[in-house]
Amino acid sequence: MPPIALVVSDVDGTLLTRDKTLTDRARDAARRLHEAGIAFTITSSRPAIGMRFLVEPLQISLPVGPFNGSSIVDPDMTPVEQSLIPTRAAERALEMLNQFGVDIWLFTNDAWLTRNPDGDYVPNEKRAIRADPTIIEDFSPYVSNACKIVGSSRDFELLVRCEGAMREALGDQALAVRSQSYYLDITPPGRDKGTFVAATAERLGIPLAAVATIGDMHNDVAMFKVSGLSIAMGNASDEVKGYAKEVTTSNEDEGFANAIDAILSENAKG
Repeated sequence: MPPIALVVSDVDGTLLTRDKTLTDRARDAARRLHEAGIAFTITSSRPAIGMRFLVEPLQISLPVGPFNGSSIVDPDMTPVEQSLIPTRAAERALEMLNQFGVDIWLFTNDAWLTRNPDGDYVPNEKRAIRADPTIIEDFSPYVSNACKIVGSSRDFELLVRCEGAMREALGDQALAVRSQSYYLDITPPGRDKGTFVAATAERLGIPLAAVATIGDMHNDVAMFKVSGLSIAMGNASDEVKGYAKEVTTSNEDEGFANAIDAILSENAKG
């Protein structure tokens, strides 16, 4: 395998701790990547507005990939490439989520919309993305501008069943995948974290064999499949770990920083 020239990291459960903190070691690890001449960026199920606060401390100068990589935005959050969920697929996704009785959120490029301000995971999302939702009565006026639709539930098994039913209902019209055990994301078709990694590598003229990806959830598998080196977090499920070439420690035990240490060490060996 050639030396790593680009690292792409997931955010929640990977770069951040459980309480959404960026540790000093993680910040330092990103700095050392830059000093070593290794390109670095992030991709996440988060909306663009929820990634802005990481750009400065991580010294990110490359575009980032919100909405599971289905959009590409500059560090100032200006869209470079933006994909939307087809309107009919968005409408069908909303119907399915209603049938399963889970909380529904709809994200446009710059807004988070919900009908239920008291949803179980609203406080969690507010803390995570550092933004408040816009409370609406009806999603209909917004479906044609949907970058991501989310079903959230404390019933994790229900969400697993919903994911299966959603995939069957939507087919190739949209992508349905859990970004957390409590979030089911519906995003535009043909775009995922893997396509974001491939587009970033191509833009930089870096072969995919020289790309390392780090993540912890099912939506990270797409980028594991295209990168030369894939690293699963210690907190990932056994299923997700099975797709990765290596496993680091958990996000509560500096897994991101330890993964970067390993990458830099291997590169130094030449």
